[in-house]
Amino acid sequence: MPYPRKLLNDYETVALDVHPHWWYFAEAAFALLGAIILGIIVLAMDAESWLKWTALILIAASAVWLLVRYLRWGTTSFVITSDRVIFRHGLIAKSGINIPLESVNSVHFHQGIFERMIGAGDLLIESAAEGGQQRFTDVKHPDRVQNLIYSQMELNTDRMYGRVNRDGTPASPTTAAAAAQLDVPSQLEKLEAMRDRGTLTPEEFEAQKRRLLGS
Repeated sequence: MPYPRKLLNDYETVALDVHPHWWYFAEAAFALLGAIILGIIVLAMDAESWLKWTALILIAASAVWLLVRYLRWGTTSFVITSDRVIFRHGLIAKSGINIPLESVNSVHFHQGIFERMIGAGDLLIESAAEGGQQRFTDVKHPDRVQNLIYSQMELNTDRMYGRVNRDGTPASPTTAAAAAQLDVPSQLEKLEAMRDRGTLTPEEFEAQKRRLLGS
């Protein structure tokens, strides 16, 4: 199920909308497979009836666990838009978090050897938003997601500074100049965040800082 359009802001566009990686089902799927194998062994051995009932209960419980995981998977969304990062989950009761792109300080990903083979991993977002750090597990291709977040951050910064319009087209020089004068301290904070996460070199930061203060 895609992220509801009605929950987006005006002019907000979706760059990525995914559910967790299929590895999300691994524990429940292995439990069901193990229960089925155990049931086959019990039947083949012509074991006592209580063992057969135990195996049957294990199979049913594992099947229910897998079904619940599937329903949760279908209602869990990791979304990157032109304005924010959204994580939303919940089958009946809903919960989630929104991280504005301008609040993101850094994005880290982690993949073990097996996770690299299957294209899964964890993502850690450090931001100025409430909570400071948010970890997301079972993310598909977290390295690509990291790059996408940074590219959306750059576009968001360009829109904030008036260099591009909401639709992504270049802004007119008059519009860009007017936007640049709106909030110099805020723009300096954004530049510092870009320097801290390595998007800008110290030299580029100083050049942009002089340009802002000179304007």
